Amino acid sequence: MMVQNLSQGMTLTSVSKAYGATVALESVSMTLNPGQVQALLGENGAGKSTLVKILSGVVAPNNGTMTLDENDYAPRSPLHARHAGVCTAFQELSLLPNLSVAQNFFLPRSAKGAGGLIAPRQMARLADAILAEHDVHDISPRAMVDDLSIAARQRVEIVRALHRRPRLLILDEPTGALADVDWLFTLVRRLTAQGASVLFISHRLAEIREIASHATVLRSGRSIATVRLEDVGDGDIFEMMVGRRARGEHRPPAGTDPGANSQPLLMANDLCGQNFDSVSFELRAGEIVGVAGLEGQGQRELFRTLAGLMPPSGGQIVMQGQEVRLRNPRDALFKSGGIAFVPEDRKSEGIFPTLSTAANITQSILRRFSVAGGINRRGERRAVANVSPQVELSDRYLNFKITSLSGGNQQKALIARALITGARTLLLFDPTRGVDVGTKEIIYQAIHTYAAAGGSVLVYSTDLAELFVLVDRCLVMYQGGVVADIPRRSLDEGHMVGLMTGNLAASWHSPGTGCR
Repeated sequence: MMVQNLSQGMTLTSVSKAYGATVALESVSMTLNPGQVQALLGENGAGKSTLVKILSGVVAPNNGTMTLDENDYAPRSPLHARHAGVCTAFQELSLLPNLSVAQNFFLPRSAKGAGGLIAPRQMARLADAILAEHDVHDISPRAMVDDLSIAARQRVEIVRALHRRPRLLILDEPTGALADVDWLFTLVRRLTAQGASVLFISHRLAEIREIASHATVLRSGRSIATVRLEDVGDGDIFEMMVGRRARGEHRPPAGTDPGANSQPLLMANDLCGQNFDSVSFELRAGEIVGVAGLEGQGQRELFRTLAGLMPPSGGQIVMQGQEVRLRNPRDALFKSGGIAFVPEDRKSEGIFPTLSTAANITQSILRRFSVAGGINRRGERRAVANVSPQVELSDRYLNFKITSLSGGNQQKALIARALITGARTLLLFDPTRGVDVGTKEIIYQAIHTYAAAGGSVLVYSTDLAELFVLVDRCLVMYQGGVVADIPRRSLDEGHMVGLMTGNLAASWHSPGTGCR
């Protein structure tokens, strides 16, 4: 994979963008040097997405200038940007789900054979070679994108951008769905060693410090500073991003066991389903239990089975002492105290894009406001006004179409939707994927407040550090089974990674008899 060396990299000078009276970016200036990874940091709504769209040719700035390798750079479209050498792997994946991996690689053009007809075999062979070149061997070029997991789609998005030999590669939240970032970081280092620039956008400061040397911080649409990462602490970065010091963690005191004297709200007894086998655990009132595992270990299917989205093939689900059959999410929500589920992909599985934020929050409980075939809007608004402060979602956003909100505020709305149901158990699958550090703190606080009031939480995260902040104990999944149940006082990253990868013997194992 060869790229041209850049003599000057990319320079932005006083770049601004407004949508009517709303200023998204104001006089942003920064320089991206060749052979260097530079991070872009900021809260959701700080202007990062707008800047990415400008660099990628999706929108044009109102003011300011950009140069690429000392030449004026003003892309008129994503295709124009790509031809200039600027490629982007978007957070909101740009793949077409109704096409194959190979077809997505070659858009907007397809490989053609004799007579100008599309040659599917040739396209698949070329795509297979592209995947292999980027160390991806477990995704078929013939697979339909819609059938892939979120993590697999993310890898396809990244490979597609890398394959185009970029002079500037923009990675927008690339690790949000990846359980293992080593693959990506190896490819990034390979690219920068050949002289390309990389703009890396992430909310995970530990990853940023591992891969980037410098960072530019945005706040309220303005570039606050560009810093050398080794010269600043995480607290300094947080303060530049949000304008205040971090509040600190919200975990209960070490040694406490919130669920010790409470009844189980949810139990799985030898539960089996697609990609998981003989899973047993208890989830008690007041308890937050984490789930850790690499991609594809059965955790996604386990959560969806508990949420009523997938049928189990064996075993029991017990809610408040009563065995239940969950045929759909309504059963899960309205049986024996209720289970509310927040899925991993808010764009395709979470939000109703044509509705307002308030309507999105109340979708699960609309029947509570049904009056003579209509909706009691006043009662609906009161219910939303009661729950939105729990996630610090501003009242001014409630009437907005939800797609006009930042990703962080959309995620707050989805968690508010789960809270408003009154369910005793929350299932949260990667609930802070792609949100900023300030929003993460708000979500952590909401989770702990919910548990302190007697609720129970089962939470999966691709970020181990997040689980250490959140949970009272953590289940580790490997090859479809729960191989360890670790109390918070014993959580250790090295030990957990060993269990997640099968390189350590399990310290605890579900005693199930097997269903397969």
